[in-house]
Amino acid sequence: MLDLAPLDLAIVVPVFNERENVATLVARLDRALDGLAWEAIFVDDDSPDGTAEAARDLARVDRRVRVIQRIGRRGLSSACIEGMCATAAPVVAVIDGDLQHDETLLPAMVRALADPALDLAIGSRFVAGGSTGEWDRDRVAKSALATRLSRYAMKTELSDPMSGFFAIRSAVLRDLVPRLGGIGFKILLDIMSASPRPLAFVELPYTFRTRAAGESKLDHVVAMEYLIALYDRRFGRVVPVRFAMFSAIGAIGTGVHMGVLSLGYVLLGWPFLASQIVATVAALTFNFFLNNALTYRDRRLRGWRALVDGWVSFALVCSVGAVANVGVAAFLHDVRQGAWAASALLGVLVGAVWNYALSSRFTWGRYR
Repeated sequence: MLDLAPLDLAIVVPVFNERENVATLVARLDRALDGLAWEAIFVDDDSPDGTAEAARDLARVDRRVRVIQRIGRRGLSSACIEGMCATAAPVVAVIDGDLQHDETLLPAMVRALADPALDLAIGSRFVAGGSTGEWDRDRVAKSALATRLSRYAMKTELSDPMSGFFAIRSAVLRDLVPRLGGIGFKILLDIMSASPRPLAFVELPYTFRTRAAGESKLDHVVAMEYLIALYDRRFGRVVPVRFAMFSAIGAIGTGVHMGVLSLGYVLLGWPFLASQIVATVAALTFNFFLNNALTYRDRRLRGWRALVDGWVSFALVCSVGAVANVGVAAFLHDVRQGAWAASALLGVLVGAVWNYALSSRFTWGRYR
């Protein structure tokens, strides 16, 4: 039997294209956590820059380092959940792999959770003593807006609900896992809003650092994912968020269809049939790529071959959905004479459900 001290803390580090930061982060953890028994779990979403291999190189000489390389799955929240469930440590922390969080705060988090009344210790940029560092006004304003929006989903007041730097009791986290949505980049928001009881927490100040290496993951899609996560918490049990997104994109695609049809038939003088075919292909292509980027971001298709195969699969699924739409609408119209609007809407609903179910399975499900 190896004589090893029991673990005090596991640090989950969700990473994507952070190869340059792996060794630096482990060295900083080693200095910050002197006197604690810890392990670092790098959860890598199959980074093309070799982040997982860089972590493995360290793990060969340092048994405190572990690696989970996820193939065909992406998303910071879901990566954190997998990493947090992969440890036996009584306390698990989440820290970004970009070195912008202050790892020297981790011992204070562990000490705070020695109080059995607390569930979480959260690193905050907005309590007294904390700071957003070198953020510009635009980013500060966006963060303030996101904080206000988060209050619609959470059961308690946090100064920094957008924080991705916190520690939680492992037992509390494991109890919550079946309730977590795993959507987007804000795992703390997911945890706080999923709990059936208000979680007891303490917020500890820290200063957000400037990224030294690698590229920021913040983009418009990340902002969209945040709104999606809020929707999931408020309405996801009534209408699943993925179906809501699929349907919303379908509605936008209808506008694209009508726009292209009007351009070809009215402005350019094309024959109606030719205009309709071009409009149909344009709307279908628009829907496919927007669903690939947003609705199925966590399993989106990459590479020209996967995209072509996916487009063909999506076209076939939607063609069958169109037949189902027309068939159901025609049948209901014959049964209920005069109820043409209701018949048409039910046909659209059946077609949408059909397209969603089959595309989830055959277009974006095959490459999981």
